[in-house]
Amino acid sequence: MTSGCKTVITFVTVICGLLFAVVDLESQWPLWSWLTLVALAVVTPVASSAVAGRRRNPVPLELIPHLPVAPVERRDQRVTQVSLPSAWEDYDFRFAATVRWCPTGKTAEEPVINPAGVAVDAILARASAITEKRDPARASLVQHELNGALGRMQEDPTGYLDVMAESVTLALAERDQERLDKLASVRKDKAVWEHERKYEQSRREYLGEDVLKDTGSAVVWWLARNDDHIEKTVSDIGLLTQLSSAARNSEVPTQFRHLVPSLAAAAPATTSAGPEAGTMGQARSEEPQPPSGADHFEALLVTEGIPNDDPARGLLVGRVADAFAAHGRPEIAAELRRRFDNPQSEPCDPAVSDSPDEQ
Repeated sequence: MTSGCKTVITFVTVICGLLFAVVDLESQWPLWSWLTLVALAVVTPVASSAVAGRRRNPVPLELIPHLPVAPVERRDQRVTQVSLPSAWEDYDFRFAATVRWCPTGKTAEEPVINPAGVAVDAILARASAITEKRDPARASLVQHELNGALGRMQEDPTGYLDVMAESVTLALAERDQERLDKLASVRKDKAVWEHERKYEQSRREYLGEDVLKDTGSAVVWWLARNDDHIEKTVSDIGLLTQLSSAARNSEVPTQFRHLVPSLAAAAPATTSAGPEAGTMGQARSEEPQPPSGADHFEALLVTEGIPNDDPARGLLVGRVADAFAAHGRPEIAAELRRRFDNPQSEPCDPAVSDSPDEQ
């Protein structure tokens, strides 16, 4: 007996039992009749099953054809390692995705088509339209953009398929990624260097064109930085004057020379030299000349604190002039006597007889 027959017998038995129960409730049969009907309802299907099991199937099982299950049409395709253009030449993305499609129900113009090829071509065209405008350094961000843009079913250009893509991955070649990382590092270093250079240039302009443009500006700037040390600022005026003059490649102004120790020691002392000495001083102030031997000797007198009215000064000048004359430098001796207006003095060396003072 087949499984279909067993199902029918069981179903009929249940229906008969329900009918007997309804009749018993309405007719109020005695208990023995109810038990008899129940036994009959149970024995009848069992007996029917036994009888049906002895009967032979008129059609042998081996003659019943087993039809094959119709194959399920595949509607997805995995694509990998597809090069898609980026906004930079020679920097291509590596694209991979699972392409899915379904027919739209429209009649295709071609009699036979390859739906997988049509779907993949449509997805690659949609992806290329996005990646060719994107920076290759933003591959991970473009990947999420493609997942959103290709994750919607859209009709392909033929109108025969609705196409989408999922599990999209997008990356650069390893060598290309290394090059981009190096370029990014160089750009960052260059930006830092540019900022440092501009900062240094701004400081130089501030110091050269504002702070050290003259001695007064330098003093005001130093005073602003040391507002609680006025005495220190006053004592540093000579140093600030030198710094300001060096920054402008010029000489120290005349009114500040006495504040610079090295220039104050070498400055010509005010003497009663007459018009000629004044003319020479004016000429030296107008056109800088290297210091002469007389200048150095005058600096020595100032350093040692020998005043002009000291009687020993004239004697010292005369002896030094005689020494220069004895060593074959009469011009220095003449300059010393002329500048310091030295009175006639006896030479320190008796052997010197051709001195101008003795003639």
